[in-house]
Amino acid sequence: MTDVGVRDPDEFSAGQWPDWGFWKDHPGSTRGRVAVATATALASLTLIARAEDIAHGSRPPLLTSLTIGLVACYGIGCMLAPWYGPVALRRGRVAIVAVMFLLGAAPAVLLASPSYLTDLTYALSIGLMLLPLRHALLLGLVTVLGQIVWMRLVQGEVAWAQVAILVGVTAALGTVFALNFTIGHLRAAREQVKRLAVNEERARVARDMHDVLGHSLSTMTVKLGLTRRILESTGDVALAVGQVTELENMARTALSDIRATISDYRTLSLDSELAGARMALRAAGVRADLPAATDAVHAELREVFGYVVREAATNVLRHSNAELCTVRIGPDWVEVTDNGSSTGEASAGNGLTGLAERLAAVSGTLEHGPAPGGGFRVVARGPAPATHLAPSQEAEPT
Repeated sequence: MTDVGVRDPDEFSAGQWPDWGFWKDHPGSTRGRVAVATATALASLTLIARAEDIAHGSRPPLLTSLTIGLVACYGIGCMLAPWYGPVALRRGRVAIVAVMFLLGAAPAVLLASPSYLTDLTYALSIGLMLLPLRHALLLGLVTVLGQIVWMRLVQGEVAWAQVAILVGVTAALGTVFALNFTIGHLRAAREQVKRLAVNEERARVARDMHDVLGHSLSTMTVKLGLTRRILESTGDVALAVGQVTELENMARTALSDIRATISDYRTLSLDSELAGARMALRAAGVRADLPAATDAVHAELREVFGYVVREAATNVLRHSNAELCTVRIGPDWVEVTDNGSSTGEASAGNGLTGLAERLAAVSGTLEHGPAPGGGFRVVARGPAPATHLAPSQEAEPT
């Protein structure tokens, strides 16, 4: 049951810190950093007009020089903060925003001019970029209300144009930052999807190669051993040549399967896999009790059941000393058992893991483990229970 009280970490929250990590993880995102820094730098050029206004005032020279110096430092901070702030730690971000606010508000405080608080629009924009949205909006609200109250107390009226500039420019710069933030995350997500697709394709090829080569090489190894024993014991060249001919045909088939696997064109036939299992088991001296027909199996499950038969027969050859291997099939299930020693963990490797993945892709399930009467048992079931069985098939395994 899903816990409704637990929030998805990928779900947006006004209290979460903006994650600009893609600027560090993806070198190609430098364009976004340049765009953000450029937009802030161009907007902060209006501080030049502010410095000129202060310079032409009738204030003491020392106070004027100090104030202009603070405005210059504020302008430099407006250009550097969007570049270095997003890659800083949380404490660093808070420190950057605090310094920007001190520099932006200092001229208004020193000169007792509430209209100069309009310049805090750049500090607020950087706050929107670096701080959680909840905190940044609260900071903006306090700034706007502070300017309104200060204007009312000092001037007796509110210069709403100045307030509108404070709100409007902050919103515009915040929008630029938000767009770059969204675009950066979309690019990072696209790169991640590409990597996942590549990894999934690698896993598919590895699984198919295991299924193809594992069975073929196991059978070829058994037949090579049989050929060696024939030559060593009886010297029957004709019989040995027959085995080598079968080996040659199997090698060609395996090569064809590999080529088809790489091209993603290979499909398995349950009938051919049963025939191949019969030949491989017979070559290993294992008696095979296999169904004579597969007509009852649903068409959409025939390929995946072919993989089940192939992998289970391969495990019998590799991991057990069985004398009998039995395959039973139904419309939406297949069962493979042997009477050898329990293969236990040895069988629960890449092959059975790959089978479970294949069955999951068709909403099926895979069970494997010691058989009730001894030996090992593999049962694969399709997505729906059997509604009826063919007369020639046994009941579904329990």
